[in-house]
Order: sequence, then structure tokens, then C-alpha cells
Amino acid sequence: MIKRGIYIFSILAVIFLVWYFFVKSADYTINFKSNTFPETIIQSLKLWNNGLDNSVELGKVDNYVQQTIHITDSTHIYNWQIKSLTDTSSQVTVGVSDQNLINSLKNKLLVPFLKTDFSNGSEKRVFNFMTVLKDHVDNFKITIIGIEEIPEKFLAFIPIKKTQVEKARGMMENSSFIGEILLKNGVELNGPPMLEVTEWNRSKDSISYNFGYPILPQQNLPTTTEIQYKKLETTKGIKAIYNGNYITSDRAWYALLRYAKTNGLNVAPNPIEIFYNNPDMGGNSLNWKTEVYLPLIDE
Repeated sequence: MIKRGIYIFSILAVIFLVWYFFVKSADYTINFKSNTFPETIIQSLKLWNNGLDNSVELGKVDNYVQQTIHITDSTHIYNWQIKSLTDTSSQVTVGVSDQNLINSLKNKLLVPFLKTDFSNGSEKRVFNFMTVLKDHVDNFKITIIGIEEIPEKFLAFIPIKKTQVEKARGMMENSSFIGEILLKNGVELNGPPMLEVTEWNRSKDSISYNFGYPILPQQNLPTTTEIQYKKLETTKGIKAIYNGNYITSDRAWYALLRYAKTNGLNVAPNPIEIFYNNPDMGGNSLNWKTEVYLPLIDE
């Protein structure tokens, strides 16, 4: 009986060692929680990765992100798995591995017992991202209001195509130009600046959008090669209030998509944003207000 027990234990030990050294993908695993939803973490991870000198473009599948970082003569793979815990919190698991088989086996042998350059470097890099992420999360707030009417507006706008992170730049590049043309021609404004997203490519983080000012319709509107006009019909949508920098107001888009999914609502992925503060005036961006809508689709 004892021999049989030893035999079974030996078989299990061999299976475990084969799995640990040759099947298990990560040499070292780091876990942390964040008080935000997965899309904010993924967008922040992309931006942080772009600022690293030794990384390459991220690969992403849903809430799984693979990051490749070149370190001296080694290539390390960071596999970020992000799971939603609640509407406002997520669990992040980061599996780090060395692509060199010999280095990988060495890491797996030493990491459970010793602090190594590999484990210390991995922890330092992940902690750096955690600090960046926390600073970002602390500097915006999203409040879901629910279903409301999107107001009817007549919009003087310029069509723009940018990445999501460049959205605010496109607004800044065109805001003064549109405003000056309208003022020069005596056009009366009818509310704060706003934008309408006409196409959102979530896999590429690119958007096409109309940015401009609501105006009162009138005859003899100024015509240029840039400024166009359209009427935004009133319709129902789900609404959120975003407090924070306009660069990252797309966080509210994801929050509204999550709200729609949770509540069984069918929405069009064409956010509408209305901006109530002028960033040129400075101040704490947490006091800036953006109304964000996603239009409902009638079943």
C-alpha cells in the first residue's frame, strides 16, 4: 500500500514538473486589482506601452493583451489578463516569461525561492504601470444617468478622422477656426461645442467624428470648403456625465456600452459628446463636465 502511494505520488510529481517547466507559459506571475473597468486598463496599457523605448506593438484579444519587451539580449513576453470583478473594479493577472528556453527554465527554477533580476525587473515594470493607471483613474469620474433624450441640434462642423487618444487634438486644431468663421458672419451659437462620432473602429482605436458648434439655423450661412452643416434629430439614448480631461472622455463610451449590455439595451456605437468647459482656462480637470450619449436603437 505504501509503495503504491509512493508510486502514485511520483507519477503526480513528474506530471507537475513537466507541466511547470515545459507547459506553463509564465515564468513569473503578478496579480493586482484596480478600481476601474477593463477597457480603461487596456487603453491605459496601450498608452503606457507607447511610451516605452524597448517595447513593440501590443497584441490584443478581448481582455487578453500580449506585450513584447526587449531587454538587453533577452525578449520578455508580458501576458496581461484582465477580468471584470464589478462595474467599477477589475482583477489583473500578468504572466511574464523569457522567450529563451534556457532562461525560462532558469527563471522557473529560481523564482519560487529567490529574488532575481528577472523577478525584480518584472515587478518594477508592472508597478510602474500600476502607478500610471492609479493616477489616471484618480483623475476622472463617470456617472451613469440612464435613458434620456439626446437634444435636437443644428450643427456647424468639420469632419475629422483621428485615433481615440488624438480626439481632443482634433478638437483643439479646429475649434478656433470654426468659432471665428461663425462669429465673423454673425451666426448665433445655440449651446457649447459638441461632437458626433460617425465611425468607431474599436480594434484599431480609430474614430471619424463631426466636431463643431450648435447654431441657430439662418439663411446665408457661411460656406467654406471645410465647414459643413447638419441637423441632429432628437432621439433617446443612454447618458453619462464624464468629469475629467477631454482626451480620455472615451472611458465613458465603454462605461455606457457596459451599462447597455447589463441592462439589455441595444445601442449604436456612435457616441455624442457635449463639452461644458474650455480647457484653455485651465483648472482641475475633474471639474470639467462632458455629457456623453449613446443612441438607443429601436428593436
